[in-house]
Amino acid sequence: MPHTIVSAKCQGMTDCVDACPVACISKGNGKNQNGTDFYLIDFETCIDCGICLKVCPIEGAVIPEERKELQTAN
Repeated sequence: MPHTIVSAKCQGMTDCVDACPVACISKGNGKNQNGTDFYLIDFETCIDCGICLKVCPIEGAVIPEERKELQTAN
């Protein structure tokens, strides 16, 4: 199952982007409700390796389940 970046918690760091072996993480449009950049995981491309979860320094910004509704700017 793909992982999810929780847009409301993402602080726009790119540790996950740099570490992803299949390049399934991209920058979201605009800013999240905290006014920071955020990133999104393409669930179709994600191979569920968990590297994004391991490298993200923000607790709770990446979760080990597919939750599309949490990947939004609103």
